Amino acid sequence: MEVIVVGGGIAGLTMALSLHQAGIAVRVYEAVRDLVPLGVGINLQPIAVRELTDLGLADELARTGTAIQQWSLFNKFGQLIWSEARGLSAGYKWPQYAIHRGQLQSILLQAVRKRIGEGNFRSGLRLVDFEQDRDRAAARFSDSRSGVYVIDEADVLIGADGIHSAVRRQLHPAEGKPQFAQQVLWRGALEADPFLDGRTMVIAGHFHQRIVVYPMARGVKRGYLLTNWICQTSAPGLASSHEDWNRRVSKEKVLAAFGTWRFPWLDMPALVERTADIYEFPLVDRDPVASWTCGRVTLIGDAAHPMQPIGSQAGSQAIVDARVLTAALLASPDPIEALQRYDAERRPMMDGVTVQNRSLGPEAGMQLVEERAPNGFARIEDVISHAELESIAKSFSAAAGLDRENVNSAASLVQPARGA
Repeated sequence: MEVIVVGGGIAGLTMALSLHQAGIAVRVYEAVRDLVPLGVGINLQPIAVRELTDLGLADELARTGTAIQQWSLFNKFGQLIWSEARGLSAGYKWPQYAIHRGQLQSILLQAVRKRIGEGNFRSGLRLVDFEQDRDRAAARFSDSRSGVYVIDEADVLIGADGIHSAVRRQLHPAEGKPQFAQQVLWRGALEADPFLDGRTMVIAGHFHQRIVVYPMARGVKRGYLLTNWICQTSAPGLASSHEDWNRRVSKEKVLAAFGTWRFPWLDMPALVERTADIYEFPLVDRDPVASWTCGRVTLIGDAAHPMQPIGSQAGSQAIVDARVLTAALLASPDPIEALQRYDAERRPMMDGVTVQNRSLGPEAGMQLVEERAPNGFARIEDVISHAELESIAKSFSAAAGLDRENVNSAASLVQPARGA
């Protein structure tokens, strides 16, 4: 069997590594010619770390990322609402890692080039269109320098080409632009002193204005941590025309909204002031579609289920997509049947997560506290019960397949082929 993967991001690279491990021939096509480590931070849930560990990348993750031990919600005054252990501290067999997105992509890309061969990772080639018949799928790419078309064919074509997926656009031509949620996110990263215990991910505020801050790695300066921060705010009436990482904004714009967010354990304005480059992008997703699969063609990652960045889901679920799809291809000699099996297993769950993320997912308790106690509280128990907060957290974990029992006890999705 031969597979073409369109897209060289986290989803596409994991897909290539997974197929290679299973003994399936794969070629990856990436539109960008020279990949550089872009982006800021990403959190990998234990379910995703398990799969990357099975792919032989545990040591690289441990060297590069930070194992998050705690996840905490605060109100806009910095008062603690809820805190829960994460990763190994929560009893998972695998850590939860915070890591720079570009560094994660570099780890995956290096492994892909080494394992599948340089000639099977082809950059600077953008998908134009594809066609298929009962026996094969054929894709046409355009070379970014020469404009010459390159045609390749295989048994399966996988779209891992992100929220603006060309594969998805051909499968669902009537679908419009991504949906803008009338909120903007400002993101930055810098080396800073540790906050709290140095291994905690914090979210503070409410639906219309909140911050997310977590450490990603040891800093170059001794005692410092490479720290990711996000400031998110509602922007009613704003029209969204950009959905990428490349729009820089001034510190003044961020400080106008978050200049007073100083807590005993974190000085948000100071982080903003010391950040060299701040990027702005809109909060977007897409409505679920009726199918990811048509014949020999299917979707994974943001091409399949672009979702709001709530609950550290998108990157982790893209990795799981790749493994579930590989398992389906191994389980059936008929690629068309295998893709349908994958679609039936993954799409309903991801549809649910996409919709749930629009109402804050596991962060919903933070909004309830804002509505019930907008001026703060003396005791959180007077505002919301422990049982209610626990119920919110557990319901999201179960719906997304992230609960500890499921992750720890599930059988490995993919067994390596002999000699892989």
